[in-house]
Amino acid sequence: MAKKKVIFSFPPTLIEEPVTYKLVKSYDLQVNILRARVVPREKGRMVVELKGTPENLEKAFDYLETQGVQIDTMIQEMRHHTDRCVHCTACTAACPTGALSVDQETREVSFDASLCIICEACIPVCSYEAIESLF
Repeated sequence: MAKKKVIFSFPPTLIEEPVTYKLVKSYDLQVNILRARVVPREKGRMVVELKGTPENLEKAFDYLETQGVQIDTMIQEMRHHTDRCVHCTACTAACPTGALSVDQETREVSFDASLCIICEACIPVCSYEAIESLF
């Protein structure tokens, strides 16, 4: 099974369509919605983790693109500004997934975007504005 974390941007015309249902039913994917913003008559966005065969993922992405859904990698949506970070480690305690961690030898904070679910729990605890969400 392959696993991908992506961001779906839906045009307003698709907000009320069962797009995620179709991913499950027609393409046999496991869909885990990590974060979503869906408002009638506005563009919708969802951060999702998808699991399935590589073939089914490819077919599902083709289907979504024909429907007008923009698909982006999740990594582009969260930024850790190392030039602003003072490595105080306050963010590491707030991070539920371990995307922000501290190296025990160097005592420096690092960011693993593949673990990030863009919950934004780290943002209010960072006094140095070293973390930014573009969601």
